[in-house]
Amino acid sequence: MPAFGKLALAAAVLLTAACGAPPAAPAPPPGTAAAGWSPAPVVPLPSQPPPSLVVDAPLPVQLAMGLVVLRYRAENLRIVPVYGPAALDVSPRIGHIHVTVDDAAWHWADGSGEPLIIQSLPAGPHKVWIGLADPTHKILDEKTVNFVVPVHSGHH
Repeated sequence: MPAFGKLALAAAVLLTAACGAPPAAPAPPPGTAAAGWSPAPVVPLPSQPPPSLVVDAPLPVQLAMGLVVLRYRAENLRIVPVYGPAALDVSPRIGHIHVTVDDAAWHWADGSGEPLIIQSLPAGPHKVWIGLADPTHKILDEKTVNFVVPVHSGHH
């Protein structure tokens, strides 16, 4: 088949595939965020739903290596390292997390929004408490993740 014929055939296949594709999802109504998306954090919001915290369970493959990686996300709150009473007036809402491992008497605060990485826990059952906090450290939502670190050898 000549090169031009192959090109025409390829174009016809692409056109057929494009025409047979399902229609795109409808755009959200004006003034609302797309499903699964938070509003763009560029303008103050007149009202906001309560913030909530979502935490994934650690992955078994990483646990087998003695590494606990906990992904989390905040809904209706942006995780940023900004603290103090003046930050309560920021809109969209901002905050950070507090983390406690195995009911320790202390916790740490994190404003990075990055996954939590905990290593060198001994084999056995553990729990990590994560509190979603406002800039004044008031807990707005919380989750506890229970998991078992298996006996492992070596380092990651």
